[in-house]
Amino acid sequence: MNKSLLALAVLVLAATVASAGEKPQPATIISETSVDCGTKKQGKKESTALLCQQYTIHTTTTEYLVRQQKPANQAIIPANTPIEFTLDKDKMKFKANGKSYQFLVVGSSALGATTK
Repeated sequence: MNKSLLALAVLVLAATVASAGEKPQPATIISETSVDCGTKKQGKKESTALLCQQYTIHTTTTEYLVRQQKPANQAIIPANTPIEFTLDKDKMKFKANGKSYQFLVVGSSALGATTK
C-alpha cells in the first residue's frame, strides 16, 4: 500500500513540475532596435544589408534580448507592450496585441533586487 501511494505521489509531483514549465509568464517589451542580420545579393557585386528586429523584454527577475530568426515584413511591437511568453530551449513564443510571435533568445541577464 505504501509503495503504491509513494508512486502516486511521485507521479503527481512530476506532472506538476512538467506543467509548470509551460505556463505563460508575464513580461513587458522595453525597447526595440534594428540589428544587422545578413545580406541579400542583388547581382554579382551588389549586396544589401538585411535588418532584423531585436527586443528587450523585462520580467520581474530577468531581462531577455530576443531577435527575429530571419528578416520579415513584420509590424514593430511598441515599447511598454505587456506580453505573456513561454520559453522552449532558445526560442521565446509570445502574444502581443492579439498576434503570436516567435523569436530567438540571443541574451539574458538577471535583474538586481531593488532595495527601499
